Amino acid sequence: MDISVIISPESLDDFERSPETTAIGQGGAVLTFRGVVRANEEGRPIQALDYQAYLPMAEKEIRRLAEELGRQFPCLAVSVRHRIGLVPVGDTAIIVQVVTAHRAEAFGFVSAFMDRLKAEVPIWKVRAVPAR
Repeated sequence: MDISVIISPESLDDFERSPETTAIGQGGAVLTFRGVVRANEEGRPIQALDYQAYLPMAEKEIRRLAEELGRQFPCLAVSVRHRIGLVPVGDTAIIVQVVTAHRAEAFGFVSAFMDRLKAEVPIWKVRAVPAR
């Protein structure tokens, strides 16, 4: 399985391509999930979220999760892009793209990945910037 991980302060909103892999054409499903910053956090209006990460460990843990979940939901390729720093409302904070043989594996992988990412990977929302 091809795994690509990038954690960066760069905007993800122009990232609209499939994983860079030879798996395209071999799989029957290519699924892209985008996590976008909502206009409220814990019931309060915000204008942005501030994400921080312990980069070496976060990248390692994302790869570990992808490998582990790839055994449960067989994948040909996984691409994860996570933004850090200040992410305004409406901007993309994370993109997960997966190539699988069938759609069930793609949906299962992405759902399980997002649940575990939030619980296990050292990427944190350190503050919500209140709306003015």
